[in-house]
Amino acid sequence: MAMLEVTELGISFGGLRAVDELSMKIEEGGLVGLIGPNGAGKTTVFNMLTGVYRPTDGGIRLDGENLIGKKPHEICQMGVARTFQNIRLFPKLTVLDNVKAGLHNKITYTLAESLFHLGSYRKKETQMNEKALDILKVFDLDGMADYKAANLPYGKQRKLEIARALATEPKLLLLDEPAAGMNPNETAELMETIQLVRSKFGVTILLIEHDMKLVSGICEYLYVLNFGRELAEGTPAEVLSNPEVVTAYLGE
Repeated sequence: MAMLEVTELGISFGGLRAVDELSMKIEEGGLVGLIGPNGAGKTTVFNMLTGVYRPTDGGIRLDGENLIGKKPHEICQMGVARTFQNIRLFPKLTVLDNVKAGLHNKITYTLAESLFHLGSYRKKETQMNEKALDILKVFDLDGMADYKAANLPYGKQRKLEIARALATEPKLLLLDEPAAGMNPNETAELMETIQLVRSKFGVTILLIEHDMKLVSGICEYLYVLNFGRELAEGTPAEVLSNPEVVTAYLGE
């Protein structure tokens, strides 16, 4: 059984068919890319996988469990985390507190404990601080733990968003254009980071990306969307040499 199994997935917005009959299988530990031209429906797929949109038809299963009809926080608790095409950090919070926000998926306390620092509040806060710092060390951000997130350079903000997602302890990590806006050096560093994340945290990764150097450098398998439908699938070498894929990207 594949970790993630998407079967004939589709969604309509009024008369617009945004995604149509998409099927994918991603094995545990895989690093898979979802690519396609702008407007192909890639982020819409992520929104369906995470419960932001409810599919019009089709199926989504994570380790055999149905995700359709679940709320986003329930899907997160089941083991799916994501980042966003446009960075969505808590800009006025510290780097450490951004990661701790993700840890609240696993470590909780009551409102009274939070307001009056009662019971196990201090112990749990200490646990969260330690765990958040451990995650930040993986991204070389532990030295910036007290910085406001808004004051980080762009590339480090991208890393922080991945770190926050990992704090929820996902089985499946969805990365939406993680290299967007990065220069070549930052992209090369990001490629190493993604591979490190997979090996260190044991997560399965599905990423949307337009940087074909990154895609071909780290992805093991690709799915290509065009106008909401699957255009091609296969290894990066197969897909990126496919004439239909080249035409879809270049418009020739």
